[in-house]
Amino acid sequence: MNHLGTSLRSALVVLLAAVAIVAGAASSASAATAQYSDTLADGATWTAEVPDNWNGIVILASHGFGPPAIPPFGHLPPPVQNALLERGYAVAGSSYDPNGSWWALKSAVRDQFATIDAFTAAVGEEPERVLALGTSMGGLVSALEAEQTQGDIDGALTTCGIVAGAIHLNNYQLDAEYVISKLLAPLPIQLVNFPTIPGGFASGAALTAAAQAAQTTPEGRARLSLALAFLNAPPAPAPAGQPIPTMNDPEAFEAAQYNGYFGGPFSVMVFIQAARPWIEVSAGGNGSWTLGEDFKSLLDHSPYARVVRALYKKAGLDLKADLETLTAGANIPADPLAIASLQQTSVPTGELKVPELNLHTLYDHLVPVEQENEYRAIVRKAGKNSLLRQAYIDSIGHCNFTPAEIVAGVEALRYRVETGRWDSVAEPQKLEALANGLGLGDAAFVRYQPPALSGDNGPFDPDRNALSAG
Repeated sequence: MNHLGTSLRSALVVLLAAVAIVAGAASSASAATAQYSDTLADGATWTAEVPDNWNGIVILASHGFGPPAIPPFGHLPPPVQNALLERGYAVAGSSYDPNGSWWALKSAVRDQFATIDAFTAAVGEEPERVLALGTSMGGLVSALEAEQTQGDIDGALTTCGIVAGAIHLNNYQLDAEYVISKLLAPLPIQLVNFPTIPGGFASGAALTAAAQAAQTTPEGRARLSLALAFLNAPPAPAPAGQPIPTMNDPEAFEAAQYNGYFGGPFSVMVFIQAARPWIEVSAGGNGSWTLGEDFKSLLDHSPYARVVRALYKKAGLDLKADLETLTAGANIPADPLAIASLQQTSVPTGELKVPELNLHTLYDHLVPVEQENEYRAIVRKAGKNSLLRQAYIDSIGHCNFTPAEIVAGVEALRYRVETGRWDSVAEPQKLEALANGLGLGDAAFVRYQPPALSGDNGPFDPDRNALSAG
């Protein structure tokens, strides 16, 4: 019970910290600004800050997962918002859903577009350009805005965005949680269909306890590496400052993955499961499944498979038997209506109408960089890949960007919008040079190709998922 209480308190700490990162704090811009705020037709609030030297461009900022409220005029982390205001950009955004959903995709795009109309009416001047800038869940919002715009925005910048969409997010997380519950927990753990929001916290705490116990034995670490592979878990150095292990050292690599998710003062897994009930409430049911999945096939497609196989071999475990056990017990069905809801509100189609630049850190534990691989395939399938560019930052953590990196992304997107050409502006060397010339601190743009997204359960099969969970 004490462990559960500690995990719940730790989850609240990380939840509030993440909300602070993605929602920002009250602006303290040194530039003189005018501030505007009001209520949209659906009850959502919006605010905007316009500098005296406004350049005619509005940054339409979309905040991440969290309460439907925004600090006074603080849509972005203060150093980023202040840097943009000082360069003449106005910053505006909305709270999204006035009904309280933390996963507010049903209203977010509508409310963000309505914010531009409200901004124009309040300021008395139509913006010359609008550039969407979204963070985390807000990155998904900005990607959807780039598809759904009817002249509302001119370009989109996503940062640490959930750009593979909610169904992929739900599924790879569920695959990992199922492995822990099935192979490592003393009793089955509830993973989906939470009747209350606190149920997600309790589930995350139980999964964390099972993982922490598993990490103490070679057999447990081998099985935990399987879950971490499906979770797309990047390694994280421990202690801080040590080199990041490579897969050539499987034991060190798994330890670094474990430290990123279950070590330290809080568990990322508790945060992940705490968010799941909010998505279920928004979708009207469970939007993920294991039913009918072949876990051998899932592992075969994971870039981390060789770590798993090496640790199983060293522990003397039968990987084939464990995968067969997982496949035989995979009986969690999705709610077809929830899938339909998420498909409509929370999954990109790739049908971009305006240029989009995505920024992602290499070692993101909440929204793994592999999401960018999946998103690129979605956009390519839609035939819109000429509008998309993706850039990567050698940094550890979710949304752990410097002000220089974000502002460089804004300036690169602006160049594309104003010239109609990417040229080389989104290449890492150009972005690094641009960032270093801003006087805003360090930047770490690197050339990178993200691996495939693990735990991809393929397209939803309504006939298969209509079966009884047995």
